[in-house]
Amino acid sequence: MTRVIGLISGTSVDGIDAALVNISGTDFDLQVEFVAGATYPYQSHLRERILAVCAGQAISMAELAELDDAIAIAFAQAAQNIQVDHQPATLIGSHGQTVYHRPAGVGDRENTSPHHPTTPSPHHRLGYTLQLGRGAVIAQLTGITTVSNFRVADIAAGGQGAPLVSPVDAALFSHPQEARCIQNIGGIGNLTYLPPRQNTQPDNWLEKIRGWDTGPGNSLLDLAVQYLTNGTKTYDENGSWAASGTPCHALVEHWLEQEYFHLPPPKSTGRELFGVDYLQECIKDSEPYQLSAADLLATLTELTAVSIVHNYRSFLPKLPERVFLCGGGSRNLYLKNRLQQLLEPVPVLTTDEVGLSADFKEAIAFAVLAYWRQLGFPGNLPTVTGASKRVLLGEINFSQ
Repeated sequence: MTRVIGLISGTSVDGIDAALVNISGTDFDLQVEFVAGATYPYQSHLRERILAVCAGQAISMAELAELDDAIAIAFAQAAQNIQVDHQPATLIGSHGQTVYHRPAGVGDRENTSPHHPTTPSPHHRLGYTLQLGRGAVIAQLTGITTVSNFRVADIAAGGQGAPLVSPVDAALFSHPQEARCIQNIGGIGNLTYLPPRQNTQPDNWLEKIRGWDTGPGNSLLDLAVQYLTNGTKTYDENGSWAASGTPCHALVEHWLEQEYFHLPPPKSTGRELFGVDYLQECIKDSEPYQLSAADLLATLTELTAVSIVHNYRSFLPKLPERVFLCGGGSRNLYLKNRLQQLLEPVPVLTTDEVGLSADFKEAIAFAVLAYWRQLGFPGNLPTVTGASKRVLLGEINFSQ
């Protein structure tokens, strides 16, 4: 048994999720015991700096270095805090903080208008991704071997570098007779489709697993709440505000024409597309409809729900028999109810109901990826990311 800490701050940039877990087993035959989890909010000035960089604000190399240091220190503090009153960990898996993600693919999509994309050029190029919070600094500050920078190896092999949680989902949530979807709703939504595992050779089964980023999760909702409250609130708790409004379905249908929703997997996205500029376009589009604040939130929530279901119906081999939600959006009761209504009769549950914390599932996943890296086990799935082969994920940083 290995005690591992998983650390991640997602697209919402609301803080560092830390999970302390015990892991045993090898490959896809894993046992994971959740010991503790906590979210450590960023200091407000640090969060503002991160969001500004994510929104494309230019900074100097010196400022980038300072930001990288500050994030690494915050991650190290989270790792130290989660161990208080518990036996110490011997390994950390740190995703870090994504500040830029350019998917592998064709052309230069991130520089096109989110609502009126131009035809991409035929130039194929590798993806690029940048996560701040250096693992070497975390290892030195905590005295614990730290695996970090997970995405770059998959990208170098021609993959999207995302989503990386699908093989962990396969290890922890597969069912012998049941097709399942694990739907994470963080700032960006991503899914893993798990076909039934029974009577299937392991390699053949792995080749049938699918996963990709579905589009916006909480990103537009959180940005809208901040905009509508002049920054006094950062999210719509339980979706209560949106639930008091009425979605404008004509707007949702218009927004669904966006190119990303119709791209076949593998695909990934981020704030570069579904960020501040996209929200401003949505607000501009909504002006002729004279929506109230609640109506606007309800409409943006509907976009998240409908885009997830659109991905299921367009790109999955068949609808799953159950959907399990995780991430912050799994606590948005209005969003969960809309997904349930749109997917009837497929039950929409949370991963809590199969024994793994919905709040800390992503952090747990990076603990597992670090564990696999230490064992020398490849951590990506080419059917998900589009990489040319399975590769080891993450750079190992020793504390001494």
